Amino acid sequence: MLTRAQKETEVAELHERFQRASSVFVAEYRGLSVAAVDALRSRLRTAGGTDFEYRVAKNTLVRRAAAGAIGDALAPHLEGPTALAFSFGDPTRLAKVLVDYAKDNEVFKVRGGFMDGQPLGAEEVATLATLPSLDELRGKLIGLVLAPATKIAGVLAAPAGQLARLMTARQEKLEEAGGAS
Repeated sequence: MLTRAQKETEVAELHERFQRASSVFVAEYRGLSVAAVDALRSRLRTAGGTDFEYRVAKNTLVRRAAAGAIGDALAPHLEGPTALAFSFGDPTRLAKVLVDYAKDNEVFKVRGGFMDGQPLGAEEVATLATLPSLDELRGKLIGLVLAPATKIAGVLAAPAGQLARLMTARQEKLEEAGGAS
């Protein structure tokens, strides 16, 4: 049983995380063994390092900490044993880890969440997990931006290359003609 001071500390810590997080996902972990929860935490550390945090919290404390818009969005998902997963960076990577873990462990269920001021249902979290991460999108964008420049450089370099090959062929022909006399 938590003391009043411990509860106040917990609410303050959760409130601070809600303020900093780019997204928060709510999951039900009922039936997971300690080893299974440790495996999930390990996956989260591997995928996100310090960008992700996984925490089990009492629903009443979560409601107090998330009072306001966030609390209204999370309220429908706060029933039974609740785990919170916070993303302080790219939310798609966290969603992918949670959804993949839920596929591997049937008792773990992602209920929904909150991202950039918008509430999310379980289906929306699953859809978010299918999107490319921010790093993947940046890579594609850079590739699209650089592709025309690469083509232009190739077109501009082609005549010079052809001229060099022509001069080399001409030089070889002259050398052959000079050596044959």
